[in-house]
Amino acid sequence: MTKSKFETGLWTRRQALKTMGIAGAGLAASSLAAPALRAQGNKPIRFLNCETGKDTLAFFSKVAKEYQEKTGIEVVIDSVPLGESFTKITNGIRSGTPYDVANVGFIGHVLLLAEQEQIVPLNELTDEYQWGNNILFPIDNKVYWYPFDYNLALIYYRKDLYETNGLSLPNTWDAFVQNSEALVQGRQKGALFPIGSNGATNWMSFAFLWAEGVKLFDDQWNVILDNDEMKPRVAAYLDFMTKLYGTMPPGALQASYSDVLSNLVGGAVAHGAYAGRVLEAAERDNPTLAENLGVMPYMDMSGKQKAVSHGYDGWVVLKTDNTGPAMDFMRWLTTDRMVDFLHTAPVHFQPTRLDIYEDQRWRDNAMIQKYSGVVEQMRELVTDESVVLTSIDTQGPAPDVRPGKVFESFVMPEMLQNKILREMDSAEAVDQAAAKMREVIK
Repeated sequence: MTKSKFETGLWTRRQALKTMGIAGAGLAASSLAAPALRAQGNKPIRFLNCETGKDTLAFFSKVAKEYQEKTGIEVVIDSVPLGESFTKITNGIRSGTPYDVANVGFIGHVLLLAEQEQIVPLNELTDEYQWGNNILFPIDNKVYWYPFDYNLALIYYRKDLYETNGLSLPNTWDAFVQNSEALVQGRQKGALFPIGSNGATNWMSFAFLWAEGVKLFDDQWNVILDNDEMKPRVAAYLDFMTKLYGTMPPGALQASYSDVLSNLVGGAVAHGAYAGRVLEAAERDNPTLAENLGVMPYMDMSGKQKAVSHGYDGWVVLKTDNTGPAMDFMRWLTTDRMVDFLHTAPVHFQPTRLDIYEDQRWRDNAMIQKYSGVVEQMRELVTDESVVLTSIDTQGPAPDVRPGKVFESFVMPEMLQNKILREMDSAEAVDQAAAKMREVIK
């Protein structure tokens, strides 16, 4: 498989320290020395989990007991929302009680931990497998995390409403707006794509730009959003989103992940973006609607290109006095128990390892069988080299924390707000966004 730009990238200590956010700067400033590795007998393995679904929590409780029975080593599971993960990791390091394994969901945090030599390479766990596109993010050929799932933002649409209204799948922005306008019927709205200053907007609302070939940086890390090539495309996107906003329910400014999920599952909107969890929630709460949901990638302006918004989750192993046993546990978890883990959210936890798609044990799951068409679409999106797979935080020529700074500063959502809410000229909104990007990555 062709390597993506992130498969060969380099980054530097100076880049990391200069451009990371407040949490990262705090870790860097602490200049923590990583403890030397040494054997520690049957010391408990401390595992920070950020997948807090009921079935996933039950899985980790079960495997912790199973592993202790198998090896005599206790596995202590702490579970927190993903947004609290990096703070918990850094606080543990500072206090001298670090986690041995931790869940991370932002490649910038992986980069900073690797630069500070707080985590160890995991090539012995990753090298033997084939992986989907743009997911390992190696540094000097060393892989510092074990990605367990893609969280691609896809566009969900109502197949039944498309059939009733004689609509075809849209290949252009204009066609998508027209379909959304056609499906505004009473209390049902045409679409919901967040525009607020939050992570949901960063994840759900900009893959139209990636399909259009927009890039935030050139190969030398210069901001190019406002250059002669990108600016007209971004301005056209802002005009498109202004039209699409007219089909959205009130509250798009405040909409976050849960709002989009509930509007899709409740049947309040005909289009919206999310990962596989939509089907799991709909299967539980609105099974009739679940069978009428389809997915499609984001499209460009002219119908030539498709894209999806990148998302991911993974585990890192920290450099502690218990790293050896932690690696043994991870080897067991990612081989003997990997399928069981993925089955705790079978459609949402989209495999990153390509061999899993052919694993009959994984395929035998009832949800995967029922939604096999969607699952196959998701697989194609991470193996088809023609599909653009990127996001704000994975933009640029190599893995780096600068795109993360842009992500965390909400430059892109503010550009949308300037156009849609403040009625700013599109070109001016692009210029302001580019200027702020240059400021935040200094």
